[in-house]
Amino acid sequence: MAFEATADELLQAQVHVFHHVLASVGSMGLKCAIQLGIPDAIHAQGRPLTITELASFLPVAPTKSPALHRLMRMLAHMGFFSVEKDPNGSDEHAYSLTPNSKILVKDSPTSLASWVLFSLDSTILAPSHFLGLWLQADQPDIPFEMSYGKPLFEMTGDDPAFNRLFNEAMASDSRLTMKSVVARCKDAFQGVSALVDVGGGDGTSARAIAEAFPSIKRIIVYDLPHVIATVPKSPRVEAIAGNMFEHIPPAQAVFLKLILHDWTDEQCVKILKLCKEAIPEREDGGKVLILDMVMNVSSESSAAMTQVQRFWDIAMLCSTPGKERQEHEWRKIFFEAGFTNYKISSLGTRSLIEVFP
Repeated sequence: MAFEATADELLQAQVHVFHHVLASVGSMGLKCAIQLGIPDAIHAQGRPLTITELASFLPVAPTKSPALHRLMRMLAHMGFFSVEKDPNGSDEHAYSLTPNSKILVKDSPTSLASWVLFSLDSTILAPSHFLGLWLQADQPDIPFEMSYGKPLFEMTGDDPAFNRLFNEAMASDSRLTMKSVVARCKDAFQGVSALVDVGGGDGTSARAIAEAFPSIKRIIVYDLPHVIATVPKSPRVEAIAGNMFEHIPPAQAVFLKLILHDWTDEQCVKILKLCKEAIPEREDGGKVLILDMVMNVSSESSAAMTQVQRFWDIAMLCSTPGKERQEHEWRKIFFEAGFTNYKISSLGTRSLIEVFP
């Protein structure tokens, strides 16, 4: 049966397709803005800047001012900058920061600039071009492995530059996310005397916990040797190298931030069983704290938040063996690992899950 549509339906469908296909142009424009330091330049001057002024503060060739105007026009429409009349009275528009670009200023304590640069790096984006081929192939390699011949976390161990980019991105995310965690989920950390941050990268999350909860007397960041080598010295945080699939240092609580979504259900159960061995019983304060995504955890989730979660799930499909999980999927692996109960606290697109033995 032939597909029939009105002219209006065809045009609306065309707009919908164009919007999603060209969304990558917006992403690349955002990456360009961070590389040029546009949010930093506006922040440093402390006032709205015209294109002429902005170009004078950026490494932009004089002949490229018209192109810079087009870039800013797009980014302003996307909500990253606001536009107003030049306060100095020129005929040019002036651009200022919005809340969406304030978290892209590189020296901000909650900057996501490094995370954006990592997420839009060609190394991370290339595997998505293999998604169609991977779905047709009767072999276990994920798209990332089809692209590079090795898993993501083997790549971080073999390529120091990529490892640095990855660690900077994770630290960037942790600085912003942990600010919300320690503010909104204080009860989860009350009564904890010792905590191990498994897969804790350069220790950003562990240091945030140490600062917010001085009552926690011992805090360990635990990761692979090439990662632990990047952990700054801290009087409150001890760095230990190891493999979370083989052993987890004993503590009253185990913290897992964006770890389990990298792995299959079977691998998650293995990690969680080792976590259970590392902590005491619930009556002695034993628990596992998981900061990860619970898809559609709230009936009030916005369409934008749901879309972000769906996008993130496909990003995981392309780069890792893992996935983003719904509550029933989390429950299954918790109980298979021998835990008896859990509590979910929503934090935007993610949640803090307290899991009890």
